[in-house]
Amino acid sequence: MNIPIWPGSSSFAAMSASYYKVPSTGSRPTPFGFYDLDTSFAADADSVANWCANKLGYPIMSVEMQDINFYACFEEAVTEFGHYINMYNAKDYMMALQGASTGSNLSNRLISTNLGRTVDLAKNYGTEAGSGGNVTWKTGSIMLQPDVQAYDLDLLWANAKEPGKHIEVKRIYHDFTPAIARYFDPYVGTGAGTQQMLDSFGWGSMSPAVSFLVMPLYADLLRIQAIEMNDQIRKSAYTFELKNNQLKIFPIPAAEITLNFDYITTEDRSNPLKTPAGVISDLSNLPYSKPVYKSLSEIGKVWIYKFTLALATQLQGVIRSKYSTVPIPGADVTLNGADLITQGREDKAALITELKESLEAMTRKGQMEQEQAIATAMNYQLSKVPLLIYIK
Repeated sequence: MNIPIWPGSSSFAAMSASYYKVPSTGSRPTPFGFYDLDTSFAADADSVANWCANKLGYPIMSVEMQDINFYACFEEAVTEFGHYINMYNAKDYMMALQGASTGSNLSNRLISTNLGRTVDLAKNYGTEAGSGGNVTWKTGSIMLQPDVQAYDLDLLWANAKEPGKHIEVKRIYHDFTPAIARYFDPYVGTGAGTQQMLDSFGWGSMSPAVSFLVMPLYADLLRIQAIEMNDQIRKSAYTFELKNNQLKIFPIPAAEITLNFDYITTEDRSNPLKTPAGVISDLSNLPYSKPVYKSLSEIGKVWIYKFTLALATQLQGVIRSKYSTVPIPGADVTLNGADLITQGREDKAALITELKESLEAMTRKGQMEQEQAIATAMNYQLSKVPLLIYIK
């Protein structure tokens, strides 16, 4: 079988028109057809194929490939370039993108960073500290009975209000009325004497009369502090003990009292699916698309040309490695397939390393480190500039 090899030229436009017209005939120019309808890609395809063939020795040496081989390498190079761009964008902005909608294409868009994910992570601590969070605190209450000290909160509340769930009590309101609400507590001396004084000013019939007194603010603070210290020292026996939702009240209630408490359900806290479906979670659903070839800069296209040549060099080596030697009249010709494979791999590795280093330097971290180095160098340089002495 006589398989045709590189004839010296190609026509991507003719092959593309033959395949994409209706009804289609012939074969698609590239394996996936990602960029076949991109006019810039189509215009460069033949030039890149000719350049690669010439770099491989044509026309001095035969190139055992066809146009579709060069087109496949060209398509792979563009896709590979876009892959690394998208990977580094994902690495740089993943924390800001998680939780965003998957419906928007992120390619060729400037991503605005924010503290959203940082705050979300901190909410877990806020839930436990009672300062916010992503778990709803609920409120419950039980009725304390006279002469009954122990109460089972699971039995009295959880089984009825949260069936099948486990509650975790966060706060119990076994406290006195706040001091500010007891401003007229007898402890501070707002008694008959004060009332007689207010009556003498004509304010006794008005409520609250004390609000008409011109008193400094620190006097109110001192009174509130006195009430709280009185409660803390003289009424310190009022407390509770909570173990595994088994509550003990001290002292034993002497009357029927409503006791309120805050709680969460452990199922709510343990639920990892607190965000809605259809949002960015990881690399698998990050909506970056393949690059648009016609929008690529010259920097990107030059890298793609070189990578295409590296792929074509390796492919040419694979083809020639099928036969290490070819018999000719009176001798054998040794083919350089192994050398071409090695050269193609080395060129690919060098280009990928170069691209990674460039992308790493252009991440937010890399740019900030560069700015820091520039600022340090500038400060050092300016420190050597002599300062003028001004005499008035």
